[in-house]
Amino acid sequence: MTKTLDIPFVITQEEVSLYIQNIPPAPSVLRQTLEYLRDGDLPKAAKCAEEDPALKLYLKTLINRPIYGFRNEVSDLNQIFSILGISTTQQILYSYLLSLLLPKQWSLFTLTDQNFYDLQASLGRKWEKILKHLGLHNRDTESAITLLPASIIVCDALFGAHAKEVAQLRSVKALDYNTILIRLSKRSLFDLCSEIALKWEMSPSIAKIVHAASGTDSQISGNLKLLAQWMHLLLFYELSQSAYVSAGLNEFIDFQIDFVQDIYESFMQVVDDETSR
Repeated sequence: MTKTLDIPFVITQEEVSLYIQNIPPAPSVLRQTLEYLRDGDLPKAAKCAEEDPALKLYLKTLINRPIYGFRNEVSDLNQIFSILGISTTQQILYSYLLSLLLPKQWSLFTLTDQNFYDLQASLGRKWEKILKHLGLHNRDTESAITLLPASIIVCDALFGAHAKEVAQLRSVKALDYNTILIRLSKRSLFDLCSEIALKWEMSPSIAKIVHAASGTDSQISGNLKLLAQWMHLLLFYELSQSAYVSAGLNEFIDFQIDFVQDIYESFMQVVDDETSR
C-alpha cells in the first residue's frame, strides 16, 4: 500500500488536470506544416513555416547552435528543411511546440531558456544516432524524444510554487519529484507527457514510447522496450552533465538501473562515438 506523504502542500488531481487542460493546441501554421511533412513535401512545409515569424526564428536559432556543426550560418528555411530531412524536421517542429510551454521564469530548476534549448538539441542529436544504430529510425520514433523535456517543464510548473517545501521534504525523505507527484495525484510526469502528446495530436506510438521510457512499465516488450531502455538511459546521461546537475535536474525522476543494465555498454559506445565527432 502506498504511504501517505506528510507534506505541507498538496497538488491535487484536479490541479494537474487543469494544467493539462490549459495547454494550448498546436498553432494552425504548425499543424499545416506538419501535414505537409507527413505527405513528404518539404518545399511546401518550408513555405508554410515562413508564415510564422516566431517559428522561423526558432528554427534558425536552433539549427545554428554549435551542436549541429555548421560553419556558416544557415538562414533559409528551404535549406534548413532540406538539410534536416523529414524526420528531423518533424522532431524540431515538435520541439518548437514544446518551447511554447516554457515558463517566463524558471522557479524550481535554475535553468535558462538557452540551457533548455541546448538540452533539446543534444537529446535530439544523440537520439537520432541511437535510432540509426538500432535500425529503428523513422519519423515517430525520432519525434518521441521531443516530449522528454516536457516532463521538466511540467515539473517546474506544478512544484515551482512550493519550491521551499519540496526542498525540505526531499532533504528528509530523498524522494524524486516524479514519486512525489504520483503519491499526490496518482499520475506521473510520464503520464502527463503522454497526455500532452495526445492533445497535440501526435502519433499514439510517440506517447507509448515516452510513457515506456519511465522504466516502470511492466507490460512492454520487443522494440517498444528497447526504445524505452535507450531513451531512459539517454535522459539520465544528459541530466548527469554538470550544467543540469547544477540546475537540480539530475534527481527529478528515479533512475531505473535494472531496466537499462543490459544495454549500458552498447549505449556508452554509441554515445562516446557521437561525442567524439
